[in-house]
Amino acid sequence: MLFEIGILKQANPAHRILPARALFAASWLLMLVSCASQLSPSTELPNPDVTKYRLGVGDQVRVIIFDESQLSNSFTIGADGTIAFPLVGTLPAAGLTTHQLESSIAAALRGGGIINQPSVSVQVTQYRPISVLGEVNRPGQYPYQPGMTMLEAVALAGGFTYRSVTDHASDWRSSGEPSGQAVQGEIGPGSTLAPGDVISISERYF
Repeated sequence: MLFEIGILKQANPAHRILPARALFAASWLLMLVSCASQLSPSTELPNPDVTKYRLGVGDQVRVIIFDESQLSNSFTIGADGTIAFPLVGTLPAAGLTTHQLESSIAAALRGGGIINQPSVSVQVTQYRPISVLGEVNRPGQYPYQPGMTMLEAVALAGGFTYRSVTDHASDWRSSGEPSGQAVQGEIGPGSTLAPGDVISISERYF
């Protein structure tokens, strides 16, 4: 028994610090996994369906009332989600499709006794801008164009920095309604953006 204790006392001190080294390595690995999980949100945002696009705060629309040129005009959807339409007043617009807004305007014109059978057309002339943040050379807001991808948005923002993660990004996508509700997810370089998207390019940790 005394012989065994003597062997333990004479053992190489380096042998006794192996557990500490293993603990450090495990901690480093956990940190890398944690960083990777932060850079890669679990939810992958789908490409937006342009046929189901809903208007949002900041969108500009052109309203045409056929045979009534004095009522045709361009409008910007305000912070309260409405437009101020002549002879009708304030009408909700955010969260509606263009067809729904057409129906709403037509109903208001009929209900107010202004036009018996109005023919209304609504077109989006300018979408609300996107924002590109994080590891790009010129973070900021940029005009949205239908079909724009993440990579095209980054190009508008001056390209990636040398520290950036380039194969995915975080994206906050809003419905455009005044409530400001949004979903966060992950997009790739070829993912199609939606108006109002807020893209965040992360920094590489290694």
